[in-house]
Order: sequence, then structure tokens, then C-alpha cells
Amino acid sequence: MIAGPCSVESREQLRAVALALTEMPEVSMVRCGVWKPRTRPGGFEGLGEPALRWMVDIAQELAQDGKTIEFACEVARQEHVELVLKYGLKCVWIGARTTASPFMVQELTEALRGTDLTVLVKNAPSPDVRLWMGAIERCRQVGMKEVMAVHRGFDVFKNGGYRNHPLWEVPIELRRAMPEVPIITDPSHIAGRRELLEEVAQSALDLGFDGLMIEVHPHPEEALTDGQQQVTPNGLKELLGSLTFRQTESVVADEELRLLRSRIDRIDDQLLRLLASRLEVSEKIAQVKARDNLAVFQPKRWDSLLQQRLSEAIDLGLEQEFVKEIFEKIHAESVRVQMNAKG
Repeated sequence: MIAGPCSVESREQLRAVALALTEMPEVSMVRCGVWKPRTRPGGFEGLGEPALRWMVDIAQELAQDGKTIEFACEVARQEHVELVLKYGLKCVWIGARTTASPFMVQELTEALRGTDLTVLVKNAPSPDVRLWMGAIERCRQVGMKEVMAVHRGFDVFKNGGYRNHPLWEVPIELRRAMPEVPIITDPSHIAGRRELLEEVAQSALDLGFDGLMIEVHPHPEEALTDGQQQVTPNGLKELLGSLTFRQTESVVADEELRLLRSRIDRIDDQLLRLLASRLEVSEKIAQVKARDNLAVFQPKRWDSLLQQRLSEAIDLGLEQEFVKEIFEKIHAESVRVQMNAKG
């Protein structure tokens, strides 16, 4: 659990949040925006080095009362890394905008080379899992031992009411490709609104991801950045109390679950065999079309078929958008097979 202000705005604000978070055993680290890359100029862009100095002072002050605390902040340039090391921070994150540029990631990871920092890598704004994986791989190439991924949602045309659409299939694919990399979900940047935080956080836990990063401010309504997605320390307590934390199973002991999964495996096998049979038929159709001098793509036939499948989907209780996406992919592959067969 990582929590803290979107931006460090004053020593008093940072101390108030840090002190409150030390009372929550679930919180292992305080996130703090020190340098804030804004989409457009003129907004609050962070306080820079003074904020780092306050982190050291506050950590020392709390240590006198027997409380330990670790801070983390975003870095985007070599001088950021140098200052983080100067002030003894143990964890940094690479922001979404930086992840989007392999050139920037390469320069930043060279600055990180030889350090023992923990590095959190946020996904790029676009839903390209390869960019995310590439940034993680560049961190590893320079010897970073503790590298984690942060899922903060994606900037897509239809965001579904979120600030950044979660597109859960992307972090799921990252987990499949890099199972050893912990994935932390950032509900604040996905939701964009306090009222959606619980829903997003619970979804992340239900999917078995490894942690949460949530923005906390003593007075969100006065925040200089992203106030609408931050919660008070008490709000964070309430949020954590409302969540159900799931176990990540290593061995399936439940016999009913084992049998149901076995059924899923058999159905998947049938689906693959049916797809293979369908594409064999597509090859034969290509031969008939070539013989009769017909175009591969037949728009009226495709539209009629799709509408029929969507109607059947309703009768079967299936989501139309889900079925539409599946048959669009099947049709695209059928067209590809027919084109190859003709060629």
C-alpha cells in the first residue's frame, strides 16, 4: 500500500499526511509529487528540491517518536535522480509520459545505473503493453533489482466514465508475460473521482494484483493538483476498511473449483478445434470464389451474418459488444486466410 499527496505543497501539508499514514499499518510508503509535468504550462509544477529536504526532516522527526516512514517520488531527468540520491530516498517511479518515450526511459535508466533504488514503472498513456514491458526491461538492463509495475489506466477515446480507462486486459497481459513483476494499481489516476476509488481498488484486488497507490491530501478541496481524486487520511481509512482482500492461490485445494476449471479447459479445447474447422471451410470458400471470380470480401453477407450473431447473443444472454468483437476478429482472420488461399 502506497499513499500520499499528488503534489507536495508545503511542509505542513506533507507532515500532516505523513503523520496520519504512520498510524495505518497497511501503508508501507508515502508517495509525493515533487516535480509535476503538466499537460499545459501555467499550472503548479511542484516545488522540487525543498520538498525532498522536508521529507528528510519529517522522517527524522517521526523517528524520534519511534515511527519509521519511507518516501517515494517521480523522476524524469538525470538531475532528479541525483537529488533523490542526495536526500536518501529509497524508491522512485517513472511516470506515464516518460514511459511513452524509449529515448527518455533509456536516458533515465542510465542515470539509475549502479543505484539500489526501488523503481516503479507506470504504464504509458496508450494501451501498448510493449512500451510498458520495454521500460521495465530497460530498468533491468542497468541492474535495477527491485522493479515493479504501476497500472494507472489508459487515455482512450471512450473512457467509460473514468479519468483513464483501466483496460484490465493490459495489466493481465503484463502479468502473463512477466509473472515475476509485482503490479500495483493506481485507482486515483484511473478513477479521477473519489466516488470511483472503491470500485477500482476492489477490482484490482479481485484480479490478484499486488498493491494499491492512492492519493491522500489533508484538504483535497484545497489541493493544487488533482483535488477531485484525492481523499483525506480518514477517507483512506474508510476505503481500506471497505475493501475485501483476496488470497492469491498457489495450490487449488477446492474440489469444486478444480472440476469447474477442468470443464473450462475442455470447452476451450472445443473452441480451438471449431475455429480450426471454420478456417478450413474459409479456405474452401476461397477456392469457390476464385473459380467464380468473386471478391473475397462480401459486405452484405458479412453485415447479415454479424446481425444474426448479435441477435443470437441476446437470446443467449451474452453481451453484444463482446460477441461483436469476437466475430470481427474471426471474420478478419477468415479474410486473411482467403486472401492467402487465392494468392
